[in-house]
Amino acid sequence: MAELQEVQITEEKPLLPGQTPEVAKEAELAARILLDQGQTHSVETPYGSVTFTVYGTPKPKRPAILTYHDVGLNYKSCFQPLFQFGDMQEIIQNFVRVHVDAPGMEEGAPVFPLGYQYPSLDQLADMIPCILQYLNFSSIIGIGVGAGAYVLSRYALSHPDTVEGLVLINIDPNAKGWMDWAAHKLTGLTSSISEMILGHLFSQEELSGNSELIQKYRNIITHAPNLANIELYWNSYNNRRDLNFERGGDVTLKCPVMLVVGDQAPHEDAVVSREFGAQLLTSSCCLPLFILLPQPGKLTEAFKYFLQGMGYMASSCMTRLSRSRTASLTSAASIDGNRSRSRTLSQSSESGTLPSGPPGHTMEVSC
Repeated sequence: MAELQEVQITEEKPLLPGQTPEVAKEAELAARILLDQGQTHSVETPYGSVTFTVYGTPKPKRPAILTYHDVGLNYKSCFQPLFQFGDMQEIIQNFVRVHVDAPGMEEGAPVFPLGYQYPSLDQLADMIPCILQYLNFSSIIGIGVGAGAYVLSRYALSHPDTVEGLVLINIDPNAKGWMDWAAHKLTGLTSSISEMILGHLFSQEELSGNSELIQKYRNIITHAPNLANIELYWNSYNNRRDLNFERGGDVTLKCPVMLVVGDQAPHEDAVVSREFGAQLLTSSCCLPLFILLPQPGKLTEAFKYFLQGMGYMASSCMTRLSRSRTASLTSAASIDGNRSRSRTLSQSSESGTLPSGPPGHTMEVSC
């Protein structure tokens, strides 16, 4: 019998390439890069197509963070400064994020044809279930700004079982009154769409200062290739209905709510009004939080405590803002809570005194 010889065979294309450490590492790196860049999807709804971008992977027993931007912006121009902030990284590592672009607001969106009927804000809210069904997500924590805050509030009223919490930034829950309409029409005769939208996003003091930030957003809106689409979104916002919260009734937000408003923001009075804010204070499990002069650091810190109050990230590290304080947050909140501020609800409720403890607890973080 001929002597058997051992022959080494090199497989050019392994049957299971994912099992080799090198290939597995490359695949993991490629997947991470893809997740960091986000995966953009579009889904058809009864009111047209909507585009959204997903970052990260779903975490077991945790809701997705879903954002909705304001008029004149898209998800990048509205939320990137916040989610790229250093202390936000711990949060985004623990939650999958879904950034929704209102129809026609996504980058590269074609201009809608003449006569196109843009969805109302109520219809924009009715698109969200299609997104969650597409992604197979059962619940969200919503973060909305301006028009986006209204859309998420309307969605939460219709689908309370799918919303675990809301962060509402500069929300105006009221429809335009006759005086508002008259002022809007008069302004429209003398100002461009971009200037009217800037007046919605910033206070008159900020616009008068014409800072670098104002110039940046004026350039973004004025030279937007989809400015006609932006005008349609703007018109839908101005045609919104009252949210019509019922104090102690069925029409109210059932989830924890964090209210955020900037000092001298255009809709500051609407956010902290007795008609709106006091209704949330008496809602079940609502913990409103008013922030003056919101900045990424302060908003991140507030959001982290908000999540902890909901039972998530209990072992979260302190933010740099917290570490820099010499006094504890509890002591600072106690001192601040005793101060009277005309722009917060810490003064009184409709009955003259806020109820103590949850759900009437108000937390204030000032700059």
